[in-house]
Amino acid sequence: MKFIYKSMSNSIVTVTLSRGKVNAINEEVIDELHETFLTIEKDDSINAVILTGTGSFFSFGFDIPHFYDYPPEKFRVFIEKFTAFYTYLFLYPKPVIAAINGHAVAGGCMLCNSCDYRVIAEGKAKVALNELAFGATVFAGSVAILKAVTGYKNAERILFTGYMFDNEQSLKHKLVNEVIASEELLFRAHRKAEKYGNKYDPAFASIKRLLREPIVESYREREKLSIDEFLEIWYSDVLRENLKTIQIGL
Repeated sequence: MKFIYKSMSNSIVTVTLSRGKVNAINEEVIDELHETFLTIEKDDSINAVILTGTGSFFSFGFDIPHFYDYPPEKFRVFIEKFTAFYTYLFLYPKPVIAAINGHAVAGGCMLCNSCDYRVIAEGKAKVALNELAFGATVFAGSVAILKAVTGYKNAERILFTGYMFDNEQSLKHKLVNEVIASEELLFRAHRKAEKYGNKYDPAFASIKRLLREPIVESYREREKLSIDEFLEIWYSDVLRENLKTIQIGL
C-alpha cells in the first residue's frame, strides 16, 4: 500500500489515509481503501475499524489538480469507484468509527458520513460539503446518506450553503457525534470501536443491513443519473475556471 496503512490493537484495526499535506483522494487511494476494507471484512479476528488521516486534514476531497485534465470517461471511472466505495462503507458489516483528525471536506466528508460514528479533534478542523460554493454538485448517494446522518433540514442547510462548519457547528448539524481533545481523539475512537465491536458480529451486520439497505436501494438508479449530471457540470466552462482557482490555492 502506498497511501493507506493500518495498525492493530486487540481486535480493532486503525486505517490511516496518508497522501501529501491534504490527503487528497485519487483513484489509487480509493483502490487501496477498498482493498484494505475487503481484507478486514474477511478477517474474523477484527471486530471494528477506525478510519482516520494524517496531519491537519482527514481529507480535502478529490485531488483537483490531478483530475483537472482528466478526460470525462476516465474521470467517470474514478467517480463510479468512489461512489461504490462510500456505499460499500455505508453497508460495511463491521462497525466503522471516523476519527476526524482535521479538515474533512467534500469527498472526505462523504467518507466520514458513511461511517457509523464520527469523533472530531477539537480545534480548527472544518467539515463541509462545499461543492455548491465553487459551482459543483454532489451525488444521489451522498445526499441520501447525509440525510440519514443529519436529518433533512440539516442536510439542506449543509448543501445549500456550502459552509465550512467548525467543531461546534458540525456538532449542531450532526455532521459529528463528539468533539474530543486532539490528543485523546484516537483513544476515544478506540473506546467507541470497542463498544460497537463488542456485539455479536452477525447480529450487528444484520441490523445494519436492515437499517441501511432500503436507503441504498432508494438511490441506486438515481446515482447513475447524478454521476452524469456531476460530470456535465464538472466540465462546464464556469466550473473549469473555478477549479483553476482551487488548484492555485493547493
